[in-house]
Amino acid sequence: MGGPMCAHLLRAGYALTVYTRTPSKAQVLLDQGARWAESPASLVEKADVICTMVGFPKEARAIYLSKDGLLSKARSGQVFIDFTTSEPNFAQEIAEKANEQQAFVLDAPVSGGDVGAKQGTLSIMVGGEPSVFEALKPILHIFGKVLVHHGSAGCGQHAKLCNQIMIAGTMVGVCEALLYAHQAGLNGEKLLESIRQGAAGCWTLDYLAPKMLQRDFAPGFFVEHFIKDIGLALAEANRMGLLLPGLAVVHKLYETVQAYGHGRSGTHALLLALENLSPTYLATNKNPSSSSSPAVR
Repeated sequence: MGGPMCAHLLRAGYALTVYTRTPSKAQVLLDQGARWAESPASLVEKADVICTMVGFPKEARAIYLSKDGLLSKARSGQVFIDFTTSEPNFAQEIAEKANEQQAFVLDAPVSGGDVGAKQGTLSIMVGGEPSVFEALKPILHIFGKVLVHHGSAGCGQHAKLCNQIMIAGTMVGVCEALLYAHQAGLNGEKLLESIRQGAAGCWTLDYLAPKMLQRDFAPGFFVEHFIKDIGLALAEANRMGLLLPGLAVVHKLYETVQAYGHGRSGTHALLLALENLSPTYLATNKNPSSSSSPAVR
């Protein structure tokens, strides 16, 4: 998702300096006029606003807090925007460390997947100083259509975890409905035509259900990243003394998806795990975990 977001900045006329742990991934941006930084610290020397997006909290921690990390060279007035979905307490930690150097951090996780990143229509959930959020709105609007400030540092992460909790339940519902439809002998495309404009309508039904019908489980968002997000939500719920049994079940289901070898597939690959867990389905369909299996008509 970071690649398309950077491309939007270039098209908007911003001077862009990039750093990735895999330099080849930045080549398209370099060809379009972006400059290369040799390290996170050198990136800080060349930019007033630094945006980050990595996969896991441990990677974000290394990017920000290592000896050669972003905050090692932070200067007064700089703003860091972390689009990574991460731990709320980590967002608070880096905001505090940045403030010691009179710099600012916004935690700004996003929703909308690869489609939203490419189209510039992401929903961005922000935590941090309200005045900094207001000042950075012109940049954030390059990436997203919906910008909401939720409160102090860490609140953007809490909002994103709420988003993931809702998606988890919705995904199970969509996958189970399509599996049921197949076993009942229904046509999957006609089913979507019937229900997508009714009370069941949702983003997952519009964008991912058609891919399931085509047995296309290419990632817009990786299963392994979703397992991480659900784990973060469960950990925060536990810390707050909340019991979220539905989310705990979905977490186990996605661990099953990963165990079947689909950790780098899209989150809609949950359908494959549900197929494998259904004895009647297994009895009537060969090799259900294969991408060519006719799970739904």
